[in-house]
Amino acid sequence: MTLALFAIGASVSGCATVTRGTHEIFTVNTVPPNASVKTSNGHACDATPCSWQENHRDDFDVTISKPGYKEWHGHVTHQFSSGGGAAFAGNVIVGGGVGLIVDTASGATQKLVPNPLNVTLEPVQAAAAGGRAQTASQ
Repeated sequence: MTLALFAIGASVSGCATVTRGTHEIFTVNTVPPNASVKTSNGHACDATPCSWQENHRDDFDVTISKPGYKEWHGHVTHQFSSGGGAAFAGNVIVGGGVGLIVDTASGATQKLVPNPLNVTLEPVQAAAAGGRAQTASQ
């Protein structure tokens, strides 16, 4: 009996890791499109919209640029995912203590935030005009 319970627990170890995986597709959309994207963890694309696979646990900075527009800088982080949490809870119910450790270590219970990353770029002329208007009124 004990051996059977161990076998069941081992077979479902890392439920979230199995059902969700350790990566997700990360997407960047911009208005206007065709902006270039670079991340602090080495990903890049030449023209938005674009997507790539990213680890659930990664935190990284994003820089978006397009000629004629202000460069945009932002940060992507991770947080607990309800989908990953449900699979994680399955480990508790079935008794897969090893699975709890695997799911936590792999990041399978996490999700990237924000995802998708939607950015509206500001034209350089609008940024410059706003700065001049502020200076004139001061």
